[in-house]
Amino acid sequence: MTYEEVLENAKKTMAPKCKVCPECNGIACKGQVPGAGGVKSGRAFTVCRDFLKSVYVNMDTIHEEKEIDTSIEFLGHKFDVPFFIAPIGGMAFNYTNYLDESEYSKAVVFGARACNTLAFTGDGPDDSFFPATLPIIKEADGIAISTIKPWEYDKVMHHVRKLEECGAIGFAMDVDSAALVNLKLMGKPVTTKSVDEYKRITSATKLPLIIKGIMTAKSALKCADAGAYGIIVSTHGGRVLEDTPAPCSVVPEIREAVGDRIKILVDGGIRSGSDVFKAIALGADGVLIGRPYAIAAHGGKQEGVEIYTRKIADELREIMMMTDCASLKDITRDKIRF
Repeated sequence: MTYEEVLENAKKTMAPKCKVCPECNGIACKGQVPGAGGVKSGRAFTVCRDFLKSVYVNMDTIHEEKEIDTSIEFLGHKFDVPFFIAPIGGMAFNYTNYLDESEYSKAVVFGARACNTLAFTGDGPDDSFFPATLPIIKEADGIAISTIKPWEYDKVMHHVRKLEECGAIGFAMDVDSAALVNLKLMGKPVTTKSVDEYKRITSATKLPLIIKGIMTAKSALKCADAGAYGIIVSTHGGRVLEDTPAPCSVVPEIREAVGDRIKILVDGGIRSGSDVFKAIALGADGVLIGRPYAIAAHGGKQEGVEIYTRKIADELREIMMMTDCASLKDITRDKIRF
């Protein structure tokens, strides 16, 4: 199967919810929440692509030939690439239910494992979503990150204990989903959380916590103070607040504020190896990619996920070669310009 065939298959299995556009930029699906788009005008989604297009790469091919190493150390493991699969739940809500929660999780978790990278699994308003991922995480030897909604404490810890039993290497919480319309429609109690509430969670488990939905240096420092292992700079795909900036645009100020205290991942509009490169040059340790992986899974299940992963990895290696970067540590701010 080729990547083009994956896309053609996805156009059939995702219609009419997702049009599998030539560029996944949020224009054709703006306002479609639930669905694949961004909230209201969709600008919080489209601005992600606009920002990344404003960043250019400084080509430098006057250097000796080097072996390119795209690997990253994360959560005590070495992964081959610095991009992971973002958590997406609610196949029936947001897409067509061609894949149910279990089938989608299998595709991304094992597709990621086959390429020695990492998938984040989703949670959602239906109480069946989270338990559907547990056998998959266990079968993957715990190499997957379950993303828990910001439920009340007892429910969060119930989920955490289940993940401990599965041997999970960590867990995430997408606090940016506290205002998600799907959860409101289902009457599910999710809330914002204070530093003390996060401290209570991190002190109650040895599993590292990654907090998703951080968009300011102030919030990032709070996460570090709360004992989080890392953060994901994210606006939930532009699906919860209309007037947010592009996540990649705020990465530099967050990196300057927290230094190396916590790991920084970023998502939002990342569509190529070049975009991965730009995000790292801006200060991220790595990135998450969401909607394109949903398309890949709908177009080819696990094989589609593997094909897309190899595509982005090849693009990243090529741009690193063309910019005199032998490893991720060489991807510094001077490699890009606006």
